[in-house]
Amino acid sequence: MNFKAALDIGKTGETKIAKWLMTQGRSVLPVYEIAENQYKGPALYCHSKSLVAPDMLVLGQNKKTWIEVKTKTAFTWHRNTQKFTTGIDFKHYLDYLDVAKITGIPLWLFFLHKKGGVAKDTPPDKISPVGLFGGDILRLETCENHRHDNWGTSGMVYWAADVLELIADIDQFDI
Repeated sequence: MNFKAALDIGKTGETKIAKWLMTQGRSVLPVYEIAENQYKGPALYCHSKSLVAPDMLVLGQNKKTWIEVKTKTAFTWHRNTQKFTTGIDFKHYLDYLDVAKITGIPLWLFFLHKKGGVAKDTPPDKISPVGLFGGDILRLETCENHRHDNWGTSGMVYWAADVLELIADIDQFDI
């Protein structure tokens, strides 16, 4: 899958989650790419550096939360730990940690895992969990499953499904 196709799938997932959050009484401020068709993600500019910005700022009930959405086909089966895992690009992870710490606004990673997906290493007797999963990045920092240097542009960091909260059933999303 090329970058544009992956970007389109990601934006579809972001839109579905934003609409779902609004049904939950939240307001959503999406953060989009600055230069159209440049395919560069949004940035948060700080005094000493720029950081990759999360997908949206969610407002409601006197609370603010950054949300970063990842739309996935299936959890990956990690043979070494015998767990389903999901993850993000390592450089983005470090930036999101900084965003949460610099702004003082909680940042949640959301993983939307669709029905029927199977990762290549999944044992035949295992079924990938489906739904909207997530966690506060500062808590997730303390319970990484593993890191891998070979994937993503800067490596990847992964979490086991059992450390993520099931936020919503997949049937709440038309995906």
